[in-house]
Amino acid sequence: MLNLKLKTIASLINKNDTVIDVACDHAYLAIYLKKNNLCKEVYASDISENAIKNANKNIENAHLKIKTFITNGLSSVPSNIDTVVIAGVGASTILDIVKNSLLDIKTYIISSNNNNYLLRSNMAKLGYYNNFEVVIKDNNKYYPIIKFIKSNKKDNKFLLKYGKSNNIDYYNYLLKKEEAIITKLPDNLKIKHQKEINNLKKIIKERT
Repeated sequence: MLNLKLKTIASLINKNDTVIDVACDHAYLAIYLKKNNLCKEVYASDISENAIKNANKNIENAHLKIKTFITNGLSSVPSNIDTVVIAGVGASTILDIVKNSLLDIKTYIISSNNNNYLLRSNMAKLGYYNNFEVVIKDNNKYYPIIKFIKSNKKDNKFLLKYGKSNNIDYYNYLLKKEEAIITKLPDNLKIKHQKEINNLKKIIKERT
């Protein structure tokens, strides 16, 4: 059964697009997309040979035909891809994949394991705009999922840092973390964290 994160990612995909799931692991997303006709075509790739073996086994068991690739990022994959999905790896790895791609990708749907500020700000530098962001909670963890489209539009530093989600529970969670940190800091370091707290309170007020 597909988890909430992958179902949410699937809901953001254009039905007319050709999609590749990078770092596909077991290819659950690709199988779901293919089985439910949620995109024009779908591929799956992973740097791990064992992951692709498992993916191919799952694809065969689902009685589907999905091309898979053992490759690093977007190397050695078809050139007709519209949407790239990257989920379950860190921001630095994701950015390396995007920077090293020779393909003209119009859409990235990304869920990073960490540092979404780094992700948002660098995707902007690479010419991609945060067109939509949602935060879901699955197994007691929050996952920002961001749909980047190729565009010259830019966000301000505030949106790059805190995102565009309307998930107030997520921002309250971040607020509690900052409030816990500030109590343990020496006075000379509290000013910076107080700014974080004030910014999070501002988001909660604006988006409630």
